[in-house]
Amino acid sequence: MKILVSACLLGVRCRYDGKSKPHPAVERLMEQHTLIPVCGEILGGLPTPRVSAERQGARVVTADGCDVTAAYRRGAEEVLRLAERYGCKAAILKERSPSCGSGRIYDGTFTGTLTDGWGVTAELLRDHGICVIGESEAETWREEH
Repeated sequence: MKILVSACLLGVRCRYDGKSKPHPAVERLMEQHTLIPVCGEILGGLPTPRVSAERQGARVVTADGCDVTAAYRRGAEEVLRLAERYGCKAAILKERSPSCGSGRIYDGTFTGTLTDGWGVTAELLRDHGICVIGESEAETWREEH
């Protein structure tokens, strides 16, 4: 199976802070599946490192007040294009991210407070029928998703 995966979970240093967040359970999936690394922020044209950002409703705003919604949407569309091109039916994305968050994201106050919600990329993928889960679910993930 071909699965989209947040590139930072595979060790790519593409997070806002210039670091990665390798996840062993996600990496183990390479033994049985084709993993396609993606980063909506990079595909949307944002640099690494970059100012942290959070969703504020439909917008994505950086900690210093810049609206980066257009870049996040552009990146989400590119990730969707890759999903369609490679026939991906599932994605394992970085939890809590304004791009990749699945079900819980930071609330836009930059205080570390979580709220129910989806990152821009995760939401677009779900709207197009792609199963999206966070990395904490990778250990128990099965193809029937």
